[in-house]
Amino acid sequence: MDTLSDEFYMDLALNLVRSTSGQTDSNPAVGCVLVKAGRIVGMGAHLKRGTAHAEVHALNMAGSEAEGATAYVTLEPCSHHGRTPPCADRLIAEKVVRVVVATLDPNPLVAGQGVARLKANGVDVIVGIRSQEAFLLNEMFNKYIVTKRPFVTLKTASTLDGRIASETGDSKWITNDLSREYVHQLRHKHQAIMVGIGTVLADDPLLTTRLPVPSLNPIRVVIDSTLQLPLHSRLLQSQHARVIIITTEGADLDKRKRLEELGAEVLTAGTGPQVDLIRAMEVLGEREIGSVLLEGGGRLNGAMLESRLVDKMVLFYAPKIIGGRHAPANFDFAGFDKMSEAIKLIRTQVDLFGEDICLTGYPEYAAVETEADS
Repeated sequence: MDTLSDEFYMDLALNLVRSTSGQTDSNPAVGCVLVKAGRIVGMGAHLKRGTAHAEVHALNMAGSEAEGATAYVTLEPCSHHGRTPPCADRLIAEKVVRVVVATLDPNPLVAGQGVARLKANGVDVIVGIRSQEAFLLNEMFNKYIVTKRPFVTLKTASTLDGRIASETGDSKWITNDLSREYVHQLRHKHQAIMVGIGTVLADDPLLTTRLPVPSLNPIRVVIDSTLQLPLHSRLLQSQHARVIIITTEGADLDKRKRLEELGAEVLTAGTGPQVDLIRAMEVLGEREIGSVLLEGGGRLNGAMLESRLVDKMVLFYAPKIIGGRHAPANFDFAGFDKMSEAIKLIRTQVDLFGEDICLTGYPEYAAVETEADS
């Protein structure tokens, strides 16, 4: 089959990934298309962690037509026993003769072994068709599976002068309906949404996903060093999703007990006075939370950037200027002495949501000079 045909069918498999984004928790989103004699005989996507993988759904659809077919898979077929059997073995058993893979699996348990097993059993394997697209669609999984820390997307909404509220605290609404709907799509695609206690005290948010179609509510994470979260807060009174509060070892034990009685999971990260954010990300990773949407205020946003814990940024700017010498800003931290030390966004993309501007990019942190370097 020629390269154009391979790209065409791989694009179909990638569209399956896009349609199921956000459903697989810390597992990768994967699509598979089976083709035989120029006809699609099976299609499938991984729909939920712990359930059948994309290849299995496609093979089940194809039935006996799988023999002699080509499989287009967006991620290398697994070769190990996890919650489900190895997909590489199933492809071999069904006598698929050719497998086109977009990208290898960064999971150390796979990492090329799936491709090696297929080749060892006489299957023709091609790797690299639409590799960049496939890698980006699973950027959250790719980070988590290697580091065991969640992929963090920082989202802000501000005026053109970088204010997230007026001096009086009014912030409803900075951006328009289109922008806010996209934010809810982001919530749907992340396992957790994280805010600081300041945001909860100011806004008493629900932190749920509200879209015109059924959607997933992320786990709600609050960074709260001294357990100030009110017991009557909407987060605790609602049952939309789990609530995790990350605090310090010195937090009040009686307040912790009362929060847990209301259903919150209280975790510690550091001795204080502030939550150790690096440890907080490790704690979330230990609970198999692979992606976090950070919707913090300026202080939490700044602290996460200072700790180099932000992987991606989605910055909304409304065409408004509100001023105010003491109005809260997007980022509130000590900052840098030199422009060369500033955090730079790379691979940027600009989109318009009505009149709102959305800048998406990936932070590039300046190299830290050590004593050995100087």
